[in-house]
Order: sequence, then C-alpha cells, then structure tokens
Amino acid sequence: MPSIQRDFSLERLNSFGLPARADEYLVVDSVPALQAAIAAGALDGRTRLLLGGGSNLIFGGDFHGLVLKVAIEGRRLVHEDADAWYVEAGGGENWHDFVRWTLRQGWPGLENLSLIPGTVGASPIQNIGAYGLEMCERFDSLEAVDLATGELRRMSAAHCRFGYRDSVFKGEAAGRYLIGSVRFRLPRAWQAITGYADLVRELAARGIAQPDALQISDAVIAIRGRKLPDPAVLGNAGSFFKNPLVDGATFARLSLAHPGLPHYPQPDGRHKLAAGWLIEQAGWKGRDLGPVGAYEKQALVLVNRGGARGEDVRRIAEAIRTDVRGLFGVELEVEPVFV
Repeated sequence: MPSIQRDFSLERLNSFGLPARADEYLVVDSVPALQAAIAAGALDGRTRLLLGGGSNLIFGGDFHGLVLKVAIEGRRLVHEDADAWYVEAGGGENWHDFVRWTLRQGWPGLENLSLIPGTVGASPIQNIGAYGLEMCERFDSLEAVDLATGELRRMSAAHCRFGYRDSVFKGEAAGRYLIGSVRFRLPRAWQAITGYADLVRELAARGIAQPDALQISDAVIAIRGRKLPDPAVLGNAGSFFKNPLVDGATFARLSLAHPGLPHYPQPDGRHKLAAGWLIEQAGWKGRDLGPVGAYEKQALVLVNRGGARGEDVRRIAEAIRTDVRGLFGVELEVEPVFV
C-alpha cells in the first residue's frame, strides 16, 4: 500500500497555481491499492478530497484532511460490434491525450472535446462539454470505488444522472466514490458536429468543407489555444462560469434589449447564453481586480496574474456575477469547486 505523505504542497497540482498544503496526501495508482488502503482503515475518520488534474479546483487555503491523488492509468479497446467501439481509460489518464489516442486509432467521437484540461476520471463528474458535444453523449459506463466500503461498482448513465456540467458526483454522491475507469461508446455511424460559429469559421479558414474527426480536433485545439492561456504560463481554471440557461420569455426580453446576444436554442425550449459575452458586455474583459483578472482574449476565463490566493479569486468572481446580474438580470454559476 502506498504511504501517506504529510504536509504536502498542492500549489503545482492546481492549474490556478494557488498556494495550499494538504495535511495528508496519498497517490492512488490502482483500484486494488485503494481497496487495500480502505480495508486497512487508512481513510477512516479523515476528511477527504479527490484530486485529478486540479483544473477545476480553487483552493481557499490549506486542506486539513487527506487528498487522494487519482493516478490510475491505462487505456484499451474493450470490444467492438457492428455499431460502435467501446473504449476504456483509467481515471488518472490525461483527458486530451486520451482523446487524441482514440482518434489516432481511427475511433472518432470525442474530437469536439479536445484540449479540455483534466483527467478522464473527472470527465463524468463535470459532464464536460464543448462545441456542441457533451461527454454524456459518448458515455457507456464507469467503475467507481465506494470510499467507505471499498466496493467496486459499475455505473451506467442512469446511475450518474448527467445534467449540464453536472452529475450525481457533484450532488448526493459527492466525495463518496473514486472513479477508477470510464468506458465510452464511440459510434461507427459517425457524424461531424460543426455547428458552433467559431468552429465553422476555423474550418472555413483551413479550406475544409467536409472535415474528418482529426481535422475537427485540430480546429478545436487551434481555437482553444488562441482563447485559453496555458496554465503553466498563466494560472487559470479554464472556463470559470457556466453558460446560463434561460426560459423563452427571459430570452425574448434579453434579445429585444440586446440584439447581438449569442444564444443556443435547447430542445426543451430554453436558450443557452454565452457567459463570456455577458461578462464582456459588463466591462470585465481584460480587467483585473487585485492579482486576478478576466483574460483579455476570453472574458470567461479568470487568470492568476501572480501571487493570487483563493480569496482573490472569490472576490472577482462575485464582482463579475454582481455586474452581470445588474445588467442582464441573469445569474452566472461558477464551474470550479471552491475548497
């Protein structure tokens, strides 16, 4: 069983680069090792935090408990049939590397989710999504360890209760399970998803009328690379706010007052609004509040200008939410989790 480390620095393990230390830190590199630790009582009575790539966490200070670093690797084709390929990856695998690996194998389906930071195991928790695709649309099942009993449980999409950037793992099952592996269903009857305006423009600029999956991935990487700073250079947690969903009446009111409002109609009659556009209209693009600012190339991203702490991130996030609420009457919801 791996040994628990004491007073462990987390500054390099969160993409915002915030200073924090964990009282205890344990690397989990296999399901059996985790089950052995649970059986030995190593997790008993401890406040726990699961840590993947650290791209969706905002540390408000030191963590007084046990951090479980998910480092379970491995990726494989489980099986294939006439309809799909079923591909599985360990919870600690880098998400983007996994996406590119599937494409190199000739298994399309995840290309729109290229360059999203984090790990495979974190993808169902957040139900990550981008450019017209959500992870749950390619999800088959996952295996998770119950941290109280050590039981290994296979969970379907119904068990996970996916929503917009949401799942059971952010609600009633928060902190209960460690996701050891995730299995995806990649359909053979693949169709390109290229409806987002940025993606349309990027493919047109490349002279590609009928893109394959790898070309879509390349285009998404280029777009995200222009908009999002490298966390190794400028600390950030990616998109900081969810795109808000509003009902038809609210959208009608807003579109009348703001004719240029970007929106994406939803099957249930609601409209998804572009949070970055709302923040920019509220005057925050490129503007700092102390050591944290709204990125000059994408207002949806908050960045660490240097020396930021958790309270600095919370302060600017609340200031932005207040201004957007005052201008549009729309509530912005934070994506990262404050710890």
